[in-house]
Amino acid sequence: MGRKALRAPLGILEQTAEMLLLTGKAITACVTPPFSWKDEFIQEAFLIVRRCLIPVIISTTFFGLGAPGLQGGNITYLFGTIDRLGAFFVMASVREFAPWINGMVIAGVGGTAIAADLGARKVREELDALATLGLDPVREIVAPRFLALGLVTALMNLIAIVFGVLGGYLAILVFQDTLAGYLSTFTSNFTLPDLFGSVIKTTLFGFIIAIVCCYKGMNVKGGPEGVGRAVNQAVVISFAGIWTFNFVFTTIMLAAFPETGNLH
Repeated sequence: MGRKALRAPLGILEQTAEMLLLTGKAITACVTPPFSWKDEFIQEAFLIVRRCLIPVIISTTFFGLGAPGLQGGNITYLFGTIDRLGAFFVMASVREFAPWINGMVIAGVGGTAIAADLGARKVREELDALATLGLDPVREIVAPRFLALGLVTALMNLIAIVFGVLGGYLAILVFQDTLAGYLSTFTSNFTLPDLFGSVIKTTLFGFIIAIVCCYKGMNVKGGPEGVGRAVNQAVVISFAGIWTFNFVFTTIMLAAFPETGNLH
């Protein structure tokens, strides 16, 4: 019983260490020649945008309209401060829910596709064939996906912020007919650290998703059934990694830039 009880946590630590090693190898492959991953990087970036753009727009618009928009607007309306909804949306959309939903969509749509693709290649022994040909799987497969997810997740976050704020504007139309209060409090509380922090955070979200999904896809065991298990594990671990990292990053950012926590 003792060995069985230790097996699960030891397995988690082992996989975490292997993912960290894979991260180091991927970064090294990205910055050292030969840069044979360039064409694959462009293709992967395009595929991620094509798969995730519409889900990100729909998710952030309607989430912004629903939870922080209508619910937040209802609360501010009850207190007679409906014009402060713009200030609330700086915190809700720019800092938190737009990056968070963006990361969830990228992991759930783009990340799972990568894990399934690499898992299928592993089952068909294509990854072993690459090594046999003298090609580095990390440089040829992981590096382009690592860079593509890091770049696209950050760019998609800017789109998510825009449509999240649009959802807040639609909520404002429900409670009042003027946009002036919403925009005035939004711009008075919006700071560059908010925007830069959001972009940096989502870039790192993309790196986390890439490493987890590539690792799980390249280490599939058990044939086609193993591919399904790997995809499921990849998305769950990616979600957990995003939630944990988001908490740590936000805590550090608020400590480093305390002015971002002040409402004017």
